[in-house]
Amino acid sequence: MKTRGKAALVCLAAAAAVAAGVGVGSVPVSPVDIGCVLAERLFGVALPEGFSSVTQGLVLNIRLPRVALAFAAGAASAMGGTVMQSVLKNPLASPYGLGVSSGAGLGAALVIVSGLGAGALGALALPAASLALGLATVAASILLAARLDKTLSNNTIILTGMVLSLFVNALMSTLTAANPEYSQRILLWQLGSFSGRGWAAAAAVAAVAAVCLAAFVRLAPELDAMTFGEEQALALGVELRRTKWLLIVLVAALTGVSVAFAGVIGFVDLIAPHVVRRFFGARHRLVLPMAALAGGAFMTVCDLAARTLASPSEIPVGSITALIGAPFFLYVYFAHRRR
Repeated sequence: MKTRGKAALVCLAAAAAVAAGVGVGSVPVSPVDIGCVLAERLFGVALPEGFSSVTQGLVLNIRLPRVALAFAAGAASAMGGTVMQSVLKNPLASPYGLGVSSGAGLGAALVIVSGLGAGALGALALPAASLALGLATVAASILLAARLDKTLSNNTIILTGMVLSLFVNALMSTLTAANPEYSQRILLWQLGSFSGRGWAAAAAVAAVAAVCLAAFVRLAPELDAMTFGEEQALALGVELRRTKWLLIVLVAALTGVSVAFAGVIGFVDLIAPHVVRRFFGARHRLVLPMAALAGGAFMTVCDLAARTLASPSEIPVGSITALIGAPFFLYVYFAHRRR
């Protein structure tokens, strides 16, 4: 199949995932009803006579913002994984290895334990603290790596990120152990959820994802060169240190915003890039947007499973992605070793 045909299939799969995410649930909504609600909201088309206001409110205020956030978070995670695997030339690399997830988790834990997460203030305090601590951890990791190794070699970045992640996780574990009454809420946040999020959260993640995608596509030639290794990239004229700094900062911001609003949801950043590269090759100008669509569709489907498999209870989205991602991680690892 030609590239255009494959891209069209990915777009159709993404659209189908969004339609299923909005339409399937304890109160099913048909695609026709979804289309009517969207047409009324976007183009001012009058709703059919007798159209249920409950259905309209369900689509616009509950299902659609949740699906939009899930899709945007999945796209952000997939793009971050694609870039980090190319920058570090490691098929198992993840944005979370920079320490952004552990820092964001500590920020969320501090807000929850302090009581700032309650009430209207918590809607802003928790994501703000998560984002700030996540970005601070990444900054500390990269500054430490630059201090230890002026060339910012891949091994140094990975090691410093891992060490700081372990240290910040130890701080969070200590904080949780000292406040056991908040342990369940902290754990649930870490496992990730899109429940109760509104349009503001979806818009924030989608806006950052769109800006980062544009930047990544512009840097696609540098990413293509870095895929072959640092020496080859230098030989091709890539300013390796500056480009690494820029890409890592963009990935940190992208992942930090996603984690701040949705919690830590792993493995999407591993699954989507590998699947997309299998069908579209290694050119980042094509791989990045396709990975964003695939990651968004995958996250949307996982969120649909999380809220329907054990209805009326809800399974954390991170548990669903881990059930699929852990075997996939082993497959990628052993396949890479055989090669």
